[in-house]
Amino acid sequence: MGSAEETAGGYRPWSEVTPDAARRLLVAAAVEAFAERGYHATTTRDIAGRAGMSPAALYIHYKTKEELLHRISRIGHDKALDILETAAAGPGTAADRLGAAVRSFVLWHAAHHTTARVVQYELDALAPEHRDEIVQLRRQSDAVVRRILGDGVAAGEFHVPDVPGTTLAVLSLCIDVARWFNAAGRRTPEEVGELYADLVLRMVGAAPAG
Repeated sequence: MGSAEETAGGYRPWSEVTPDAARRLLVAAAVEAFAERGYHATTTRDIAGRAGMSPAALYIHYKTKEELLHRISRIGHDKALDILETAAAGPGTAADRLGAAVRSFVLWHAAHHTTARVVQYELDALAPEHRDEIVQLRRQSDAVVRRILGDGVAAGEFHVPDVPGTTLAVLSLCIDVARWFNAAGRRTPEEVGELYADLVLRMVGAAPAG
């Protein structure tokens, strides 16, 4: 994961990870290795080597490979929840807030696709207690989107007979961007965010603004 992905979309991840050596292990090594090879096929030696360290140096900062994955997953899910909660608390109609939520959520998954692939698709590799923690964060994200959809239905803005099912569809659509997005492709993360906001608003029966 290079510096362009680190700063795209107005977000610089991992600033909460200190010292620099611990951050380098996450940003330059573990994220890239897990995204490229998968968690189970990646060894601690692979991660240490990518960071220019010895395996012994890695253990100073992270006792296990799973601890690295948990740290990555927790930071990523905290950011995802913050993005959705910020949009849900914003001004405007339910359609405005849903559009903002999808736009910003998709932008993050596209701009930080390498990180997002690890965050979203390596859940089952976590230890049970860590998996339960992350599942709870996912439920909170689900609840935020469900609340926006419920507000839109109550206001007559959305035509959604199944709010829980539509919530799942919206989040799945957004998250999947991390799987296919190509930084060298013809669409920017911002353009993908706009496209998906338009698609989701049409999905729920709301006319997109403009």
